[in-house]
Amino acid sequence: MANPHGALMILLVLAGGGGSLLGPAQAARSPDYWPTQGWRTSTPEEQGMDSGALADAVDLLRNRDSTVHSLLVIRHGYVVADAYFHPFAPGWAHDVASVTKSVTSTLIGIAVGKGYIASLEQPLLGFFPQRTAANVDDRKGAITLKHLLTMTSGLECVTAPTEVTLYQMMASPDWVQFMLDLPMTHEPGTEFAYSSGGVHLLSAIIRQATGMSALEFAQQRLFGPLGILDVGWPYDAQGVNSHGWGDLRLRPHDMAKIGYLFLNEGMWEGGQVVSREWVAAATSTQVTFPGQDAPAGYGYLWWINPRGYYTAAGRGGQYIHVVPDKDMVVVLTGGSGGPSASDEVMSSFIIPAARSQEALPPNAEGAERLAALIRAIAEPRRQERQPIPPQPATASRVSRQWYALEPNLFGVAGCSLDFERTDEATLSLRLGPTAAQESALEVAVGVGLDNLYRVSPGRFGLPAAAKGWWEGENVFVIDLDEVANINRWRLSLAFDGERLSLTMEETQGLPPQFIRGSAQ
Repeated sequence: MANPHGALMILLVLAGGGGSLLGPAQAARSPDYWPTQGWRTSTPEEQGMDSGALADAVDLLRNRDSTVHSLLVIRHGYVVADAYFHPFAPGWAHDVASVTKSVTSTLIGIAVGKGYIASLEQPLLGFFPQRTAANVDDRKGAITLKHLLTMTSGLECVTAPTEVTLYQMMASPDWVQFMLDLPMTHEPGTEFAYSSGGVHLLSAIIRQATGMSALEFAQQRLFGPLGILDVGWPYDAQGVNSHGWGDLRLRPHDMAKIGYLFLNEGMWEGGQVVSREWVAAATSTQVTFPGQDAPAGYGYLWWINPRGYYTAAGRGGQYIHVVPDKDMVVVLTGGSGGPSASDEVMSSFIIPAARSQEALPPNAEGAERLAALIRAIAEPRRQERQPIPPQPATASRVSRQWYALEPNLFGVAGCSLDFERTDEATLSLRLGPTAAQESALEVAVGVGLDNLYRVSPGRFGLPAAAKGWWEGENVFVIDLDEVANINRWRLSLAFDGERLSLTMEETQGLPPQFIRGSAQ
C-alpha cells in the first residue's frame, strides 16, 4: 500500500504540456508474435543480450536482496530470463501492491478513449452527483481527473511515517465518501502528495462512468484482450469498487504483458487497446521532483526513471520496468523486507546486458551459469534446525481454542493455535466477513517450532512461511512471512485466562494493531 519511493510530499514543478524525458513509448521492432496465449522463450544471445550479465543480475539478487521473489526479462518479445526464488514458484500470482495504480491509470485511459469519460479536465465532484461532500470550496471544486492521476489533488493526505490517510479511509464505513470529505491543503495542481485514497476515487469514477467495477472493466477491455485470466482484485468496504491503489494479484508473466502493451504504444493483436496518445502522456513527466536522489518525474501513476525507462512500482519490490530504447520489459516481484536492489540490478547488469539489437554469438558458458543459478535459487536455503524447548503448560491449555477478536484494521475476526504436534504448531485465522464477503474465510498455516519455516498455502492459496516460539509461560510469538501477499508479520499472542491480547506488527510500515480477544 505504501508509497514505493518514500513519503513524498514536496513542491512540484509542473511540466508544461507533459514534457517527457523519454518521448512516446516506442518499440524497436514490430513484434514477431503476440504473447496472448503465452510467452515464447529464447536464449539471451539470440535477442542481443549477454547471458553472463543476466547471470550476474540473478547472483546479485540472490546475495544482496533476500526478499526478491522473481525476475523476468523480456527482450524483443521473448523471455530470456525467468527466475524464481524459493518459496515463490512459476505460475503463482503475486500481490503487485502499487503497480495496481498504473493499471488503474490505464483503465482511465481506456475509458477516455472509448468515450466513457469525456476529458481529464472533468471535475471530480461531477462524477458523484448523488453525494454531498464536506469541506467544499472553490479549490475542491477545481479538482480534476488529471489532478488525481498526477497526485496533485490538494486533498489533505498524510503519508508519513505511514500512509495514515489510507488507513483512516479503510477504517471508515464508506471509503469514497471519506475521500470526498477530506479538507483541502493546497490549490489543485500545485503540490505532489502521494495519495492512495485519491487513486481509489479513480476506481470509483470508473464504476460511475462505465457501470462496471475496475475489475469488470479490466476483464472486458484490458485483461481479456491480453489473455490475462488469473486475476484477483478485492473490493472496498461496500463491495462495489476495486481497490484502485493496490492489492491486485497478477502472475509475473501477466505483469509483463502490461509492460509489453505500453512498449508497443497500446497496440495488441493488431488492435488499439489503449491509445498511443494516452501511453505517451501517461509515461511522460507530468510532475518533476527537486533533489538529487528523487525520481526524474511522475506521469499518470507511472514513475519516470532518469536512466531512460519508466516504471510501475509497488511496495515490497514489485516492478514493471519498460525500457523503450532497448525494446525490453523487466518484471520483479518481492516480499516484505529492506530496500530492493532493483535500480542497481537494472543499471549495472540488465540494461548493459542488451548489447545489440541483433543476435550475438552463442555463449555456452554464460548460458549454463545463468541456468545453474536459476535452478539454485529455486531450492530452499539451508536453515539451522534447533532443539525444540519444552512447551509451557499454557500450550496444552489453549491448543485448539478459538478466540473471537474485536474489529481491527486487518480484518482478522478470530484465531486459534494447535499445539498437538511437537515440532510444528498450526495457526488458524478467520478473515472477514465484509460487505463483499458474506462469510468469514479460514486460513491455516504451519508454524515451525524448531527454527525452520514451514511453507503452506496462505491467503488466496499463495504460500506463507512461518516459525514460532514461546517467550515465557504465556506469550507465543510467530514470524509469519506471507511471501506473495508481501506482508511479513510479527504476531505476539499473550494469553490470560479466557482473554487474549494479539499484537500484529508488519515490517513494511503498516501501523501496528493491538487487538483484544476472548475465548469462544
